[in-house]
Amino acid sequence: MKLGIFGGTFDPPHMGHLIVAEHVREELGLDRVVFIPCSIPPHKRENDITPGPHRLEMVKLAIEGNPAFDVSDMELVRGGVSYTVETLVDFSRRLPDWQLFFLVGMDNIGEFQTWLQPERILELAAIVVMKRPGYEFPGELPVPDAIVCEVPDIEIASRVIRDRVRKGRSIRHLVPDSVFGFIVEKNLYRGA
Repeated sequence: MKLGIFGGTFDPPHMGHLIVAEHVREELGLDRVVFIPCSIPPHKRENDITPGPHRLEMVKLAIEGNPAFDVSDMELVRGGVSYTVETLVDFSRRLPDWQLFFLVGMDNIGEFQTWLQPERILELAAIVVMKRPGYEFPGELPVPDAIVCEVPDIEIASRVIRDRVRKGRSIRHLVPDSVFGFIVEKNLYRGA
């Protein structure tokens, strides 16, 4: 069995996340894709992020209806800075017969050598680099044997969604309706 692991802040999860995850799932024949909202992202610690329970609930709402998608709260439960290697170790222990595929955007792969224990990550999972629109990696990828998966040109970013909400602009069709309702209900992203 093949498991795709898609980590991120998901603040908020948006249609782009869902589209690229489904695309990679089909392209690589993954049986499941699990979305994992991080506790504290190692490369974004200075940023304010929405509390974990809200982000977890938004991911649950976003993936409803897709039987191949799941969500895990393991990084939120573990707390502290979320490290990919720890998550992959957890999954390899829980699902020893599954082949793990870690999904990462082309814009983030350049930092791979700065991640905690990059060699161990490569032992635990295949790295799937999602080629994002308008972004070309200069030179060779820093991950040997990475699987490069072309994904649709979906130019949606969580930071743009948060900014649109702050400015009172519409985010309909950028996020699933259920996530839109949750953002409105909880009055998220309205602060300055």
